[in-house]
Amino acid sequence: MARIQFFEFEDLKWFPSFLRNYLTDYLKFLANQIKIYKPIIPILQKAIDNSGTNQIIDLASGSGGGLTWLNGELLKDNPDLKILLTDYYPNIDAFEYTKKQMKNVEYVKKPIDARNVPDNLKGLRTQFLSLHHFKPDDAIKILQNAVDSNSTIAIFEAQERSFASLFAMITSPISVLLTTPFIRPFKFGRILFTYLIPIVPIIVLWDGVVSCLRTYSVNEMKNIVDQVNNKDNFEWEIGKIKSGPAVNLYLLGKKK
Repeated sequence: MARIQFFEFEDLKWFPSFLRNYLTDYLKFLANQIKIYKPIIPILQKAIDNSGTNQIIDLASGSGGGLTWLNGELLKDNPDLKILLTDYYPNIDAFEYTKKQMKNVEYVKKPIDARNVPDNLKGLRTQFLSLHHFKPDDAIKILQNAVDSNSTIAIFEAQERSFASLFAMITSPISVLLTTPFIRPFKFGRILFTYLIPIVPIIVLWDGVVSCLRTYSVNEMKNIVDQVNNKDNFEWEIGKIKSGPAVNLYLLGKKK
């Protein structure tokens, strides 16, 4: 099916930040419980080795879900690893909670644009479950900024544009209802807007389906890379890893 650039509620400036945070908190909880990123550990380790640094600059972090479980695995081979969480709409409560849970994590309070990362943020750039939020021109800018700053970048998606992924998203409200009481930090508002006023399950359903429809295929990511100036200064690896019903799409740009 063709890629469709619909909107997601969490991208809208007027969307209440507390509802955006409930959504990203759910995604973080789910990613950690089912260890969705386990298959990409070798790719991420390859990126760390190539970056020549012990710091990960995580872009579009949401609630920090992509790296929370992965952190424990990565520390086994990278004991000095440091992680910096950033987002255009930073979820400070979730960032602070994650920092308390993992002593090697820090975060940036101010908004950070993945298309124009400040020069002082040095390290391996990562993105989890976020590239699909960006239009093709903006996705090019993300990679161009990494190339211009000579920064290794690793991007991962946990869904694809397929009927299997769409079915998983359509059933996601059930998952929201079952998992909400266990999500931390606990928020009474999360309970209110999940069960009494079921806005959160509806948003998760809409944004989940749209995420699938917006996800770039392997060929589309290759086309994005082709439009990056000085792309030959990097080695590019783009692919897909299937693990049971789950799928991980990835784009790795390594410094030569």
